[in-house]
Amino acid sequence: MYKIRYYWRLLITQIFWKIFLGGLGKRSVIHKPLIITGSKRIFIGEHCHIRDFARLEVIHRPELGWNATLRIGNRVGIEQGAHIVCQGDVTIEDDVSITANCAIVDTYHPHDPPDTPPKIGDRLPKEHTFVYIGAGTFIGMNTVVLPNVRIGKGCIIGANSVVSQDIPDYAMAMGSPAHVVSLFDTKTRTWS
Repeated sequence: MYKIRYYWRLLITQIFWKIFLGGLGKRSVIHKPLIITGSKRIFIGEHCHIRDFARLEVIHRPELGWNATLRIGNRVGIEQGAHIVCQGDVTIEDDVSITANCAIVDTYHPHDPPDTPPKIGDRLPKEHTFVYIGAGTFIGMNTVVLPNVRIGKGCIIGANSVVSQDIPDYAMAMGSPAHVVSLFDTKTRTWS
């Protein structure tokens, strides 16, 4: 039964979503229910798997001088309840794993002054923002990745972390705010 459902979702994804997305690679599967907004600015590579209740949201504001773009590489897994918001550029390289209930946001809500309209939740920054996640990185459950952060390739981000600053290649980071607890040495093949 699982295989039948999988192939049915693959067929629906490759026929239906291919029309609405900016780009969709072969053998990528998108499950529903989910929310996708700004779909023409979303580019998904090959062999990706986006699970139920995910949210991919691109806030396109060309009047500010850029085109918001969400790029997802090949063989990326995005699990249930993940929420990705892009108002500038979000790039997720190949072979990234984003586990359940993660939030990856390249935007924030300016709050000064807090006592005038519009309400804070309706405000967005007027400067270009980004998030970059390098190839082969693993993002643990319930992690939040904040704006203007680069996570290197081959990183492991522990569950429940808040990533508010850059993480170098082959690092293990965790905490709130996330900090590097170990680095992988590609020559000795060990963590230090």
